[in-house]
Amino acid sequence: MYTPRAFAETDLAGLDRLIARDAFVTLVTVADGLPFVSHLPVLYTRDGDRVLIEGHWARPNPQARHAGSALMIVHGPHAYLSPGWYADKEEAARVPTWNYAVAHLHGTLDITEETGALAGIVDRLSQVNEASVGNDWRFEHERADHVRQLRGIVGFRFVVERIELKFKLSQNHPVANVEGAAAALQRLGGEDNLAVASLMRERLELRKDGAGAT
Repeated sequence: MYTPRAFAETDLAGLDRLIARDAFVTLVTVADGLPFVSHLPVLYTRDGDRVLIEGHWARPNPQARHAGSALMIVHGPHAYLSPGWYADKEEAARVPTWNYAVAHLHGTLDITEETGALAGIVDRLSQVNEASVGNDWRFEHERADHVRQLRGIVGFRFVVERIELKFKLSQNHPVANVEGAAAALQRLGGEDNLAVASLMRERLELRKDGAGAT
């Protein structure tokens, strides 16, 4: 991923935040020289620098046979920025741009069809996502009909070996430009605009405190 130094994030707390916000990822593998893509909900575990992602495919999905190297994209908030929001829009001849946060995770896919492992993945995914919508459906390990449903899926563990975090948040602009753009996004409202404005202000505070942006 093209990542200018100003936009490279090194603190893995940034990855935690992206996953907590949206654990629906894009998984990319290559087979017969061509990329194959799936969009999947996942489970995320981090212990220091060690990151593990778990999930499953529908059994007919060809990617369920793509063990080995893979790329997982974690999508963060994004927003359009108008040059009209910048304090120096005329003298610097500013142009439109897009601010965003994203993570690329490079690693290895290990595939499992073991019943206990599949049941654990489905159980944990349902617990997390049912709680998010205020409901309480659970995978019941003792129910034969629930266990039979596991035949329709293939599970995976994605062991992450390299992490790229890009937080493009106007760190290369003067303070007045960042303040003006963040305020405009705040006025516009909407989940992504508000999230990007908040991230921009966080980086701006770091800059003002003399800590710089990582």
